[in-house]
Amino acid sequence: MNTVSERKKQVINTAEQLFSQRGYLATSVRDLAQALGMEASSLYSHVKSKEDLLWTIADRSAAEFFRRVRPIAQENTQSKEKLTQMIVVHTSVIAENIDAAAVFLREWKHLSEPRLSEFTLKRTEYEKIFRKVIREGVEENLFRHYDYGFSARTILSAINWTHTWYLPDGELTATQIGENLAEFLLNGLIRNF
Repeated sequence: MNTVSERKKQVINTAEQLFSQRGYLATSVRDLAQALGMEASSLYSHVKSKEDLLWTIADRSAAEFFRRVRPIAQENTQSKEKLTQMIVVHTSVIAENIDAAAVFLREWKHLSEPRLSEFTLKRTEYEKIFRKVIREGVEENLFRHYDYGFSARTILSAINWTHTWYLPDGELTATQIGENLAEFLLNGLIRNF
């Protein structure tokens, strides 16, 4: 077992928890070190800076959303099915690590340049995946034609807030929540003939 990588994982997990609970700006390096039971100076042997931790969390979360959603968007299936599955998977990624999702969704704005621009570009690219599937649905005559950006941002905004109320031991699983959200949100897009 590589103790350095295990310790770094502990540092990242602790940062996820504290940034999620307190916010990035309200969490000091001293807070992180104290939660880990180490001296603040020792923390720097595992990470370069507090912002590096924020970047690691945000970048890793973005990669997971892309990894799980992009293949669904590329499937050769009906857009309604693709968008439903994309919503379910996106919700599942949030539920699998609520702390990381909270940091990814709320705290990224504290990144400095050039990371802020890079992350903003990733968010835009991710939104484009949803826009493309919505456009396909309009072309298939399944979805009403609204502005694609508006539709994608409305869907993402609704599902992104699940990190604030999802309970792992609640009545509904993450998949059930995703399915319910997909049905609810897609009802606004589905054409009524």
